[in-house]
Amino acid sequence: MTQDYPTDSRQMLGRLRAAMAQDTGGQARLDQITHLIAEEMHTEVCSIYLFRDEETLELCATQGLNPQAVHETRMRMGEGLVGRVARTGKIVNTDNAPSTKGFRYMPETGEEAYSSFMGVPIQRLGEKLGVLVVQSKNARSYAEEEIYAIEVVAMVIAEMAELGAFVGEGAAMSARHQQQVLFHGATAQEGAAQGNVWLHEPRVVVTNPIADDPVRESERLNEAVEELRIGVDRMLSTAAGGDKEQLEVLEAYRMFANSKGWMRRMEEDITRGLSAEAAVEKEQSTARARMREVTDPYLRERLHDLDDLSNRLLRILTGQGKETGADMPANPILIAHNIGPAELLDYGRSLKGIVLEEGSVGSHAAIVARALAIPLVIHADQITTEALNGDQILVDGDQGVVHLRPDETVVAAFQDKMAMQAKAQERYTSIRNKPAETLCGTIIDLHMNAGLMADLPSLENSGAEGVGLFRTELQFLIRNKMPQRAELSELYARVIDAAHGKHVVFRTLDIGSDKVLPYMKVIEEPNPALGWRAIRIAMDRPGVLRMQVQALLRAAAGRPLSVMFPFIAQREEFTAARAEIDKALEREHILGHPVPIELKIGAMLETPSLAFAPDSFYDEVDFLSIGGNDLKQFFFAADRENELVRRRYDTLNVSFLTFLEQIVARCDASNTPLSFCGEDAGRPIEAACFAAIGLRAMSMRPASIGPVKSILRRTDLTELRDVIHQASADGLQSVRPRVMDYLREKL
Repeated sequence: MTQDYPTDSRQMLGRLRAAMAQDTGGQARLDQITHLIAEEMHTEVCSIYLFRDEETLELCATQGLNPQAVHETRMRMGEGLVGRVARTGKIVNTDNAPSTKGFRYMPETGEEAYSSFMGVPIQRLGEKLGVLVVQSKNARSYAEEEIYAIEVVAMVIAEMAELGAFVGEGAAMSARHQQQVLFHGATAQEGAAQGNVWLHEPRVVVTNPIADDPVRESERLNEAVEELRIGVDRMLSTAAGGDKEQLEVLEAYRMFANSKGWMRRMEEDITRGLSAEAAVEKEQSTARARMREVTDPYLRERLHDLDDLSNRLLRILTGQGKETGADMPANPILIAHNIGPAELLDYGRSLKGIVLEEGSVGSHAAIVARALAIPLVIHADQITTEALNGDQILVDGDQGVVHLRPDETVVAAFQDKMAMQAKAQERYTSIRNKPAETLCGTIIDLHMNAGLMADLPSLENSGAEGVGLFRTELQFLIRNKMPQRAELSELYARVIDAAHGKHVVFRTLDIGSDKVLPYMKVIEEPNPALGWRAIRIAMDRPGVLRMQVQALLRAAAGRPLSVMFPFIAQREEFTAARAEIDKALEREHILGHPVPIELKIGAMLETPSLAFAPDSFYDEVDFLSIGGNDLKQFFFAADRENELVRRRYDTLNVSFLTFLEQIVARCDASNTPLSFCGEDAGRPIEAACFAAIGLRAMSMRPASIGPVKSILRRTDLTELRDVIHQASADGLQSVRPRVMDYLREKL
């Protein structure tokens, strides 16, 4: 049954603003809000439930329920109708609450006397703060206008909470942005850093959610939207004649910026009492809620465009985010939802650490962070909401942990850890120019991974004997259009020059999977890691490979050159790719250009299939490099981007080490040089085991060379090999425990 109870949202917002303006404590404000909402909505009950932690809601204020239940009644996320609203983020509106699925009887509140129930989430741009509830004895289904009024009030409560309106004496909420917070994320680049927060996109704070003059607010909105449209048109004119994909994105921007429906909804919100900023944010919250539910990638991307436009519009309206003279703090640690490689490179080495809410271990940002040796933690959920510019922050990239506004005890412990690491680095410096020679007299060649010119100074400082992997895709990823052959040739020549005669292995373009070029059409695939990527793209679109090979040959200018193809799964792929180099060589001869005095062509062994390739492949290839990151995920069928499984399987698993030994044996039989490249090569324990089973070359990030060299110089590989084989003979799943015991005893 539905009854008409006239509700004027503007009148209710006006009273709400008056309540907010009073000089009272946080609890008193909440109590007053529940009283005026119940009065305006003609209901017996109005209650506000707020989150005490991520999973627990607490009754913090009520009009109509037992006042003794305030701060006593708690429920878990999803528990009861209130918990259901909190979990789903959707409104529950029923005229018979006790018979509604999920209803929970709470005798301490006395709510069994009330039939109707409407619960609305209190949230701000996706951050869940609590639930606002109204209840009546009559069997009453709340009308559309009433639902709208409560939604608007819930949004204003969220804004007021952001501004700290509910803290103080008798506070219902703790003061925001003041307590220490611990974030558990995932490691994307190891290392530790202490510094101060620098937000990549500072959060826009709406300080005036309720407005007096709807006419003036509508004018402000229209002026801001016009400025937004002019800005989008300017971007389009700048990009005219450029990349088609970029133009399509900007055209979508212009479509949204000129959307009459978007404008109409925001103007209706203003008519009902919201300020222009609050109206924009209300529509933005709606778009984000839809984004969470939409599975279609195209629709999600379009909703993301609308979200980005809303941010731009909010910055125009508030003036926040423009040039305000704010300076980056000392020792800046970048906080962002996500970030592209070009934007990250703009910051350069000024950053001490990076923390992202999204990202992946193989993302563009992670690649650049590794190249710059900056600690990176990903999946730090909600940190952009909690952090403020200038906040003290500690980033533990080794553990994937972030301490925001830490207390003195945590800071002291963290500084001790950093001091120990610094002391270890001093020890590594003393052996920088010494070979990685083991106690049994075996010399292991240690090389570094690189992808930017900024990496090359590390070649001398780290003690690396060369560059075992130069990732050529970074120069493609950080641009908005395809680089020219002359540009690439100049870059590759500078890399060879900077190596000062040391060996450099250039890996040809490794794109696809988690590395998609901004100007390349995205191909939706069920499983990109196993899909159209790396050499597969190069063979289907050979023009880019030919251009890159020509650039490499010209960069060598008669000097030795080593080129490696990524993701080779069978001999035919390598043969076809090598044929492209042969064609390019012939063309360079015809043109009279100098060709490399020595040309070595290798492959990355990243798929188990290549380990079982015919002997002719091992005879044909000049060298092999085990791509440990991909090989391990395919060997164990465990996606390295999936936090649920990526740490489940140990590199020192007996089966994986046995597999690597088989590869070593095949390369020894064919006299094919073999190296190991990947994160595990830079971990001292793993590196020692790789050396013990026969690997004589490894490539890793520059910072890992010192620790790896240190452990190798103190290890007898013959003894360690016996430990590994005995652990295998004893039926152990992993050799790690035995190896750790041995090393603890010997080192």
